[in-house]
Amino acid sequence: MLKQPKGFWSLFGTDMIVRTGYQMGKTPVLPMFAAAVGAGELMIGTIVAVSTMTGMVSKPLIGALSDRWGRKLWFFAALILFSGTPFLYQLVDTPEQLLALRLFHGSATAIFGPITLALVAEMERTGRATRLGWFGLAREFGYLLAPTIAGWMLLTFEDPATLFTVIGLFSCLAFLPSAFVRFNETPMQAQRANRPSILRQLASGFAHTATRVEMWFAGSLEMTVYSVTYGLKAFLPLFAIQEAGYGVLAAGVFFTVQEAAHIASRPVGGWFGDRVGHLAGIAAGMILIALALLWLPTVSTTSELFMVAALSGIGQGLIFPSTLAMVGNAVNSGHLGLGMGVYGTLKNLGKVAGPLVAGGLLEVLPYATLFRGLAGFALLAAIVVLLTHRHRRRLVTQRP
Repeated sequence: MLKQPKGFWSLFGTDMIVRTGYQMGKTPVLPMFAAAVGAGELMIGTIVAVSTMTGMVSKPLIGALSDRWGRKLWFFAALILFSGTPFLYQLVDTPEQLLALRLFHGSATAIFGPITLALVAEMERTGRATRLGWFGLAREFGYLLAPTIAGWMLLTFEDPATLFTVIGLFSCLAFLPSAFVRFNETPMQAQRANRPSILRQLASGFAHTATRVEMWFAGSLEMTVYSVTYGLKAFLPLFAIQEAGYGVLAAGVFFTVQEAAHIASRPVGGWFGDRVGHLAGIAAGMILIALALLWLPTVSTTSELFMVAALSGIGQGLIFPSTLAMVGNAVNSGHLGLGMGVYGTLKNLGKVAGPLVAGGLLEVLPYATLFRGLAGFALLAAIVVLLTHRHRRRLVTQRP
């Protein structure tokens, strides 16, 4: 499985570097930075969520344009944004300035996500699922390493703005492996004389994705999961430090443990989804996340805190292989960039909704009530998924 098409591991390395740098600026750094410049709970939730709003609007369009004009231009534009934007955080003095900068910074992931997934998917027709699975680890390693590194660096630098400068320097390293990434023309890009106008192409692509029921359903499930997990991600650092009395490093290690459990459980989650059904695997993961959130307000030691992190990570490991498999089976290869963009938009909706709703609720509710509310939402979603799974199995058994 390590033998992949030429250019794959260069793309893998590029993605891992920029994703690690980007995540270093999110948890636990961003909520603390927002609080340091005077943001309240609702504003903190907005600042954490706003970077994904760019992707909600632009991911499908960028994916569609890359289907027509190629991936290379967009790829390097995203790299410039990843490496250059962190240096601007030194200029931030108010919550409003931080909000605007996060909105701009989010354009990097809005471009990079659908472009890199499309590049991986179109390398070869064979082994696509395995290749996408391997590539997903690049992002997961970033999620795994970044929180602990950022927590440790905060103890060293103290000022979050200084940490963003380090992130910018680190992200510049991505230009080294990016020099070896291969960009192959898709059939639509190669047949310039016969291809339709851009408006007709966009209309055709959106019409195709609009009819992919399986993709919309899987994307909606991911949106639900991300709304819960990003609500937790936005406010767990403040809860751990201000309410529970844990240090900055413990808040960072929480998310490292969570991602380690996520990475370790993904192969089992994929096998479980293939064996018992994708919807059953998704429901099981949602139940584990709900149990973790119910447990969180009662933890009294760092060991328990990290056990909660591991449980929620395993839940994600059960969910995401199955949702990705459902989407991969639904999208036509001719509109792959657009399909990945729409899928990314649905995920981003969850990333935005979770912190915003959580921040609003924390204006009137304590942390414990918020976490229990998120758990209830996850359990409700699990019930809906299980009922859908049961209905589909009944239809299959009734076929002649």
